[in-house]
Amino acid sequence: MQIPEDLVLVGHITGAYGLKGWVRVRPYSAEADALLHAKTWWLNKPEMRDVSLMQSKQHGGDVVAQLMGVADRDAAEALKGTTVQIARSHFPALSDNEFYWVDLIGLTVENLQGESLGAVSGLMDNGAHPILQVAEPFAGDDKPRESLIPFVDQFVIKVEREAGKITVDWGRDY
Repeated sequence: MQIPEDLVLVGHITGAYGLKGWVRVRPYSAEADALLHAKTWWLNKPEMRDVSLMQSKQHGGDVVAQLMGVADRDAAEALKGTTVQIARSHFPALSDNEFYWVDLIGLTVENLQGESLGAVSGLMDNGAHPILQVAEPFAGDDKPRESLIPFVDQFVIKVEREAGKITVDWGRDY
């Protein structure tokens, strides 16, 4: 079995769903398109292996899915805690000015004055919109500082993935 080099961690199994072997998956992003559309998932338990997806659907904030070879509730429950990865090549195509969160992590963030605010360390969803978590690099004995910048057009001016940079209308002292 050849493990793809472009695997992306997209969620984890939280337990069984129903009696017929379906699993409940907690996605790591607000949009679960990759989980819903990929035909093959890679699970890390008991070892990294590929599993064919038979059916999946959104259920509240989670995804529920029927996997090949998982026939009953006990088999589904045994997968609790398993991480789910999907080959990046199986992600749905994006429109212009749309981004997968995983693509933003690590990009440097600079404001309109040209000041570096740090790098994107993560993203979170507050219900209304995503929020960039921007960590400044350590400077001596100072504690690292984190800025939370709403990922909305008002503050995020430009995302240049190829250049590895996000330009924001955000002051260093916010």
